[in-house]
Amino acid sequence: MRCKYWSGLLLAIAAAAPLRAQAPRAAPPVSAPLANLRYEVAFDSASAIERTLRVTATFEIRGPGPVLLSFPTWTPGSYEIANFARYVTGFAATTGGKPLGWDKLDYDTWRIHPAGARTVTVRFDYHADTLDNAASWSRPDFAFFNGTNLLPYPEGRSFEFPATVSVKTEPGWLIATGMAPGPTPGSYREANYHDLVDMPFFVGRFDLDSMQVQGRWNRLATYPVGAMTGPARSLLWDQIAKTVPTMRAVFQETPWRTYTTLLVFTREVGGGSALEHSNSHVGIYHPGFIGNPLLASITSHEIFHGWNVKRLRPADLWPYDYAGPQETPWLWVSEGITDYYADLALVRGGVVDSAGFLGLTGEKMAQIAAAPPAALEDASLSTWIGPVDGTQYQYYPKGSLAGFMLDVLIRDGSDNRRSLDDVMRELYRSAYKKGRGFTAADWWPAVSRAAGGRSFAEFNARYIDGREPFPWSDVLPRVGLRQVSDTVREPRVGIATAQDSSGAIVVQEVQPGGVAQEAGVKVGDLLLALGDVEVMDPEFGTAFRDRFGRNEGDSLPIRVRRGTDTLTLNGVVRLVARVESRLDADPRAGGKAARVRHGILAGKVDK
Repeated sequence: MRCKYWSGLLLAIAAAAPLRAQAPRAAPPVSAPLANLRYEVAFDSASAIERTLRVTATFEIRGPGPVLLSFPTWTPGSYEIANFARYVTGFAATTGGKPLGWDKLDYDTWRIHPAGARTVTVRFDYHADTLDNAASWSRPDFAFFNGTNLLPYPEGRSFEFPATVSVKTEPGWLIATGMAPGPTPGSYREANYHDLVDMPFFVGRFDLDSMQVQGRWNRLATYPVGAMTGPARSLLWDQIAKTVPTMRAVFQETPWRTYTTLLVFTREVGGGSALEHSNSHVGIYHPGFIGNPLLASITSHEIFHGWNVKRLRPADLWPYDYAGPQETPWLWVSEGITDYYADLALVRGGVVDSAGFLGLTGEKMAQIAAAPPAALEDASLSTWIGPVDGTQYQYYPKGSLAGFMLDVLIRDGSDNRRSLDDVMRELYRSAYKKGRGFTAADWWPAVSRAAGGRSFAEFNARYIDGREPFPWSDVLPRVGLRQVSDTVREPRVGIATAQDSSGAIVVQEVQPGGVAQEAGVKVGDLLLALGDVEVMDPEFGTAFRDRFGRNEGDSLPIRVRRGTDTLTLNGVVRLVARVESRLDADPRAGGKAARVRHGILAGKVDK
């Protein structure tokens, strides 16, 4: 609950003021009813030069009043306000070739005065230069876009209307999307607006192939041409083929006819990220992710979202509201537990072994131990404002660990006859399949039933709504695991860095007396490489420690960009002792704990 506290002075002023009748609240604006909505998106070599998508919307007016066309302010799955209407230029409305009057109702709503017209055509350009999974981006031979960016909807009306999207592009250029094909080549159709804008597009030159996984066609589209080929492409296909069946086993159905993985590889970013959709996802990665295990992990995460959050999702997000933020305290389930199942998919599918799974879990434990305390519900809610205190995205790793703990406690309470899989499957059937989102009244009773009736009220109060450290000393013995501490010596350079808006790694602080200072590194330098290890390598930390973690005093070239100059500065390896904690199987674990551990890793329960 949010409360506002007023000072005594303000209360006194308010008490002394005469009472005034409040004006009735105005009814929310509602567009004239529309029918037969058709959108066309054009992208060719000419518009690519301007990094522009040319959009046309045609519709019939079925009632009185002005037409109110609004643009979404956010894309589901990307919990931030983006205000896509700001990228719209050259807006015009016509009927029969004659212009119609229009103005702005608010910052993201265009109000068209039809003047008796029955059919209206709207045209505008959309600036596609934002390299973000939730946005639109283009190059001379390629563009991707999300429907939430450039497909306006009639304000105040139901989203349950069918519509068609047609794409016009160069001969020989490809189109990839999860949307169902329409009646003509290059056209696509969905039965409602939610599905229409949940299907991103690739248009242009890119590599595209497909294969069947458990009887369903999967497509893989990658840009630029030739970026992911040969063994690296085969590896990702193999990983998808191994992990998808383990996810399907949780819910016991595959809810899509096809699935499309859309990947962009570019050095404009220094890392990697992806955004889920109901039968596809868009990933944007530095080329160093090609053939890297991290790509398999993120891909598994996004595919699992096809069940958890795109279908099974909190009631706060059902249905989607595109006009403003939809806060929910349940992102620790939608995102965090999805991340737990991404790890499970890797180990259950044989992409990583048990040591790999424990390594992933141990890294999350270390990450949360080093982070400021935050309640999972609070982190879920506050992500919309991007807090700078280090808690914004804790619902990912900490939510994953909460899912792991719940899985252990359910299996422990049921003598390994039930698991978190049963909870996910039950809510999928009782909430999503019944056309609604889940609530706390659904979640916690389902967890309790799976755990043999054990109450989770205290667990929720202390570790989900509360900020207490997770009770690993109690949980780990139940799953036959232990934390082992090792002292390691690792190389340290003595700098603090941050990534700027272009993806470059900028030196923000140089430690006095450290290797970097002695070599001549300065604040503001762009760090390019340490020795032969590029900082843009997704596995930079591991690669750097492996390469320079043995012999103190060895040469350590530090390559930086300072202004327009690229410099190689002469540093030396300096090793520093650090205590490292890791997860390991406990050889003294009892039979029940060993069965729980095996059940989690194998995705099995005891009969």
